[in-house]
Amino acid sequence: MKVPWFVQPSLQPLIKELKKGKAVEKQGQSLTGLSASEQKTVEMIRNQTTKHNGDNVDRTHAYLDFYQRRPEIRWALLAHLVSRNAGWSMTDLRGGLLPRLLSAKEQLDFFSFLERGNWLIFHDAYPQLLLYEESVKQQTNLFHLLPHLNVSAFMQAVWNHFWKKGDLDQLAIALIINEQNFLEKHVMNSPQYQSTVLKTMPFTLQELLQLNQILFPYQADQESENQRPLRLIGRNVSHFASLIERITLGKSLYALLFRTSDYLAGVRSWAERKVHTGSRKDFWPQLFHDVNETVPGRSYQKRIVNCQIKPGASRFYSPSLRQAWKKVEHSLPADLDWYHGQVEAIHGLVLSEASVQTAEMSELYCQTLEKIELAVVARGKIFGERSF
Repeated sequence: MKVPWFVQPSLQPLIKELKKGKAVEKQGQSLTGLSASEQKTVEMIRNQTTKHNGDNVDRTHAYLDFYQRRPEIRWALLAHLVSRNAGWSMTDLRGGLLPRLLSAKEQLDFFSFLERGNWLIFHDAYPQLLLYEESVKQQTNLFHLLPHLNVSAFMQAVWNHFWKKGDLDQLAIALIINEQNFLEKHVMNSPQYQSTVLKTMPFTLQELLQLNQILFPYQADQESENQRPLRLIGRNVSHFASLIERITLGKSLYALLFRTSDYLAGVRSWAERKVHTGSRKDFWPQLFHDVNETVPGRSYQKRIVNCQIKPGASRFYSPSLRQAWKKVEHSLPADLDWYHGQVEAIHGLVLSEASVQTAEMSELYCQTLEKIELAVVARGKIFGERSF
């Protein structure tokens, strides 16, 4: 790995770990094996990962459970919240709006894309979290076992560095960089998803019209527990196909939670109180319901005005994940490590203060719903109602 002269001094110790990690990785191929205790640890982690990687609901719960046990691993809360959003996107595909715009095949293709990414990231990240937890329990560095869990050389170095220095921000940012590069290699660059999702008209229109947001429901201390609607904070998602943009988005979301004191308590309180089902009813039951209240056979009529359902109109149908989709059997890709000395991954480990921005999303999300409704009405007038 050739490192340019202008790398920040604060990153030099990690660069040394990366060099050491690559050397250990090469040596590790010729090791005769692990001790009985090490084999037991690796097997336990593999079993726990498989157990909790059944579907989006399982993964989302597992991330939060881990964060509650080890709150110093801040990425776990971010992963929980982003995984909630993935679940909402999955159920939108079988909800009251998108099936009026997408064919059954398009719905399945988009779900497969979301589910594959959600599954792969958990398969890669959760063993790292469990190995850290086991290291804490045993009070010893166990990260030499990461190669046996198919974790990238990049993260092996990062975890060793974190064990010594305890830089919470750097670890979280490294996990963001790692998982997005993992996603890039195994999902975004896949010819299958390029043709069925990323280069399709629905995906392009979603980007152009800014119809996708990452939402964190949030309740301020002074607000009543029953106050509705809950406020939403988060970020708009644009240029999702760009690795750099996804990493920037992840860093921005992390900064929103952990670089200011404004939102963390309210977001965490809501997440711990409200069990994830995949339905958007979880955060805005005044607009969404997991029972389809729409009268069959009627043409679609616009029902939202100023972020409220019109009097007499039904709420948007938003099923739970397990109402909408069956569990999927996945296979692992052959080559799991994305890291081969990319210098840009090291540069990305710095969290800029510019990442902290205003974050109110309630109004923007309501505007998104209105745009989708207008598209549904327009499609119905031009092509006729799509049955679903």
